[in-house]
Amino acid sequence: MLHASLRRSGGSYIMTVPLSYIEQNHLNAGSRLALEIVGDELKIKPQRIRRSLNELLAATPAGLCRAQGWDELGTVGGEL
Repeated sequence: MLHASLRRSGGSYIMTVPLSYIEQNHLNAGSRLALEIVGDELKIKPQRIRRSLNELLAATPAGLCRAQGWDELGTVGGEL
């Protein structure tokens, strides 16, 4: 079991997180975490950023090779 400690900073408390958790989840200073309170438990999970389709397309490098006829194919399932 991993352990963390609390310290006071102004009107808040700060929790230290073990380095093994940070490395396992590829986190760094400024990473966002999702918190959930269930009874007397505090659950913490990395909050992954969900990028929009426009953001993903904007990050796609220009000039990639495309399969001939790809854009003309019809839909077959649950595409966007």
